[in-house]
Amino acid sequence: MAVIGGIMVPHPPLIVPEVGRGQEILIKDTIKAYQEAAGMAAELKPDTIVVISPHAVMYADYFHVSPGKKARGDFGQFMAPQAGEEAVYDEAFVRELDRLCGEDDFPMGTEGEREKELDHGTLVPLHFIHQHYRDYKLVRIGGSGLSFAHHYRAGRYIAIAAENLGRRVFIVASGDLSHKLRGDGPYGYSVQGPEYDERIMDVMGKAEFGELLAFSESFCEKAGECGHRGFTMMAGAMDGKAVMPRRLTYEGPFGVGYGICTFRVTGDDDGRRFLETYESCRKKCFRQGRGFLYPSTGAALCGGASGPYRRCAGMLRRKSYRTR
Repeated sequence: MAVIGGIMVPHPPLIVPEVGRGQEILIKDTIKAYQEAAGMAAELKPDTIVVISPHAVMYADYFHVSPGKKARGDFGQFMAPQAGEEAVYDEAFVRELDRLCGEDDFPMGTEGEREKELDHGTLVPLHFIHQHYRDYKLVRIGGSGLSFAHHYRAGRYIAIAAENLGRRVFIVASGDLSHKLRGDGPYGYSVQGPEYDERIMDVMGKAEFGELLAFSESFCEKAGECGHRGFTMMAGAMDGKAVMPRRLTYEGPFGVGYGICTFRVTGDDDGRRFLETYESCRKKCFRQGRGFLYPSTGAALCGGASGPYRRCAGMLRRKSYRTR
């Protein structure tokens, strides 16, 4: 067994009726698509659901995996403490992931726990999944300030752990798109906002995961997105796999982009080992003393991190678990 599928979903708290109090009707297409995506998760009957959330514990130089037996969270910070979700963690999966990364000295594991309650980037997907399916255990992972390539590698460790344990694993990449679509939106307007959303929906709608590495980090930062690293980690978890994608919906009535796509793994495909292509092109072009382009797009690549920032909802952090 291994990674069997995944979804790209947003996490607006107002999509939960107790929070939205009627405003959720303005994103009815997103709600409909979310139900379909959650239904697909239930159909595949995973043993483990891995939620990648930009609102989980996040460090500059480390991917934090939530430890413990179980966790709960609610929407109290959004004036709806009566709405919440609870899940049991897959402790064996977390141990295996921690072991694999420790052996390779890859910066991912359970150190530095600070926020035990489930964050809204996790709660919103679970709100929909629990309407269809509950027979699973959860793994919750935060992003980091490391490069997109590091996030892709982190996803590959998720896939290895799944294979080693014989788990059927489903990935939830929770992330809003640009927060800068409109001048009257909460974060204002940036020309890169609509550009990012159009481009990411095209890439994810076709499962052209290699192109996720072709986005420059400065462009993503100017666009004000909060999901790109999670999308890239999910792509890494499907490295070397044939994938059947479906683009379900996109809308952004509040100045923040909400996109939903689903991905079914249908078999193996060695032609989809995108990180190897990325690194091969990078080394070749750097040896020649020039910049390099991703083969399928001609887009300039940026391999370095833009900084240890947590941009979603306007939050910035520069803390490392090593300096606690």
